[in-house]
Amino acid sequence: MALPDSVTTCLSQPVHYVICKLGFEKTDTYDINNILSGNGEVRWQAVTEHVCYLESDQSVDYIKSIRSLGPVCESVNLYFKSLTKEQFVIQYASWFHWTNCTEVFLEVFDVLQYTQATDVALGLMKLTSCLERSLGDVCLLKANDCPFLLRDLLASEQLADVFGQAVMNVLRVFIGSPHGLNLRNVLWHGFASPQEIPAKYCAMLLFLTAGLGQLLQTYLMQTKGVLVHRPYVIFISLEELDAFPDLNNEILSIAEELVKLSSFVLKMMLPFWIAALTAFKESRYADSVILLLPQLEVGLRLLFTTSNKCPNRLLTAESSALYTTFDEMLAKHLDNEEVNQLPVVLEEPAMASDFLWDFLNHQEGPRIRDRLSHGEINLETFPKEVASQIVGFAITILCRFSDEDIKEHVVIKPLMNCASCYRSRFHPISRLKKQVLECVKSIHLWPELPAVPEEQVQKIKGLEGNAEADTLILMICEIVSQLQHYMPQNCCSSDDPINSVLTERLLVELCDTRICTLYSPRPVLEVVVVLRRISAQCHQVSQQVIAGAGLRYTQWVNKTLRSRQRHNYRRMLNSIKFLSPVLRLILLLITLELVSVHSVCKKNPFDYQQYLKFLKSILQYAENLVTYTSPEKNKWDETVELTKKTLIKLRKMNDRKLMLMHLAT
Repeated sequence: MALPDSVTTCLSQPVHYVICKLGFEKTDTYDINNILSGNGEVRWQAVTEHVCYLESDQSVDYIKSIRSLGPVCESVNLYFKSLTKEQFVIQYASWFHWTNCTEVFLEVFDVLQYTQATDVALGLMKLTSCLERSLGDVCLLKANDCPFLLRDLLASEQLADVFGQAVMNVLRVFIGSPHGLNLRNVLWHGFASPQEIPAKYCAMLLFLTAGLGQLLQTYLMQTKGVLVHRPYVIFISLEELDAFPDLNNEILSIAEELVKLSSFVLKMMLPFWIAALTAFKESRYADSVILLLPQLEVGLRLLFTTSNKCPNRLLTAESSALYTTFDEMLAKHLDNEEVNQLPVVLEEPAMASDFLWDFLNHQEGPRIRDRLSHGEINLETFPKEVASQIVGFAITILCRFSDEDIKEHVVIKPLMNCASCYRSRFHPISRLKKQVLECVKSIHLWPELPAVPEEQVQKIKGLEGNAEADTLILMICEIVSQLQHYMPQNCCSSDDPINSVLTERLLVELCDTRICTLYSPRPVLEVVVVLRRISAQCHQVSQQVIAGAGLRYTQWVNKTLRSRQRHNYRRMLNSIKFLSPVLRLILLLITLELVSVHSVCKKNPFDYQQYLKFLKSILQYAENLVTYTSPEKNKWDETVELTKKTLIKLRKMNDRKLMLMHLAT
């Protein structure tokens, strides 16, 4: 698809005027001493006097306020340029401690000294994310939670109580309000090029942050309060994020050439791309990702607006409209219910969308953009593993919109192969598969559990010869035989259907079945929610059995079990014989139903409410099992009866062909 190469700005005319011109209309020189005391403290009253208000409703008049504050910002910028780093640290470093990331603000001061446009933009993005996080911590001094959106946070009563409403109105002129400069959003969403962000606004926000620290110190002294910082989000299971191979210098060198050739890159944004790759090579992984994410967004927005024939949506929206952001670009339909054409123009639509959903949107994924932009991640310890995936993905997108020959380059081809094979890791369906495999691994540990030799276990009245257990196992065999039609061929032995079918190998094979997770219908997601709850309960049962069996064996050997406990332990050992195949049968059913659910929804509507009722009855059984097998209850006789009733129900449901796998065939 041909992309326009004539785009010179992504700021609409009114927004461009507000950011690039409005604050420069007043050219008079402003005396820094008006807003700065002799000991370096901010004279807030003098600052707030520059905020203007509408006569109609006394709300902030953003246009007049920006115009009035323009010379003040310039004065602050020149003042900071006049300071040495040592002077700045002595005068201001302590006022940034409340942010819990003083070094970020000291770096911003360094950037202001030489005013490299790309670095100023990066500094502003880091400053605003850290400031937002810190303001949220302050909000929690007076509330149990804080708003997720910056604009709501700045408008909160709690911050007005601590800092004063007039002070918060000053901040809203610069960030948080779509009527003001809105610097955070235009940068984090990729609308502003490096040259379009005046350095003096970065300097002013640095100045205001120090002033907030001064006000907060006074407030905490008066109230005897203590500011507590919320812990940073820590990425765990980094191996789950591993989609692309390591990026060596040769790949990065090719990437540096690609950004100059790919039609995915808007020319005025090129400095951001080069800076991102440079940051990665210099092991500044947070900086690299902070720079890249907005560029991926603006590049995809270009594709989105071109493919959907809505070129006006490439520009920043006005305060009365919404930005075209990742959420909308990744949606199945547009606002007018027409099909979104963006996935169509991507050569691997599922791959690109799945990757972006995984890393940015899915609740159980890393949600990198949200967490970075809201200050939830420690920038100093941002993991290379995460940055590598974002950079690797970006390179594959650059390739898709470059000369065909580059895709076959010996260095690039492994990246492209990984991209084409990508499967979602954090969609609810993918998480269910992971749960099932983790649960079956746990159950397969049961044969290794320490157990009293059979000859030492006395018979219990009513269970001689394990009659009840044998009956349940026969019922399981019958159900397994009924399910053979829906399983891979040659996986069942008539001599031993349980151990030949209810295996980890079969579940791995079934879970490896590729299921389209993109745009899953609501009925599918509702079914998956219940299936995940069932799987989680089964896993808990397994963990309780493992813990309980180990404890009871130790107590048996040490002869510390009372008579009743010994009888209960023998009931447990008897129950384990049928519980293992029962749980494996449930996991098999979950997997078969999961494989079937998409095809059923595509083929024909079905009464999924009735089906959910059936699933919830299985969930109820699993929840009861958790209770009965807990160390507090140990109700093994009740477990036998409960399992018998459930197997009868399963057999009847199978006979009536009400399960999804029947509808799918």
